[in-house]
Amino acid sequence: MEIALLILSVVLIALVLLQSNKASDAGQIISGGNTELFQAQKERGVELLVSRLTLLVGTAFMVVAFLIMFMA
Repeated sequence: MEIALLILSVVLIALVLLQSNKASDAGQIISGGNTELFQAQKERGVELLVSRLTLLVGTAFMVVAFLIMFMA
């Protein structure tokens, strides 16, 4: 069970690193350079896949972590 948690954590880290970087856009709020930051933008294609995989692997990570905690 601990091996599954280790594998899930490595996969989760990789998926988070693959997501698009929206934090750099947030820095432009102060200078007023980005007017499209808070507009509703839909994820498409690979971004949507990575986002959903991150949600799925994150949920699986939490479930396995709780199972390990309750089994101990």
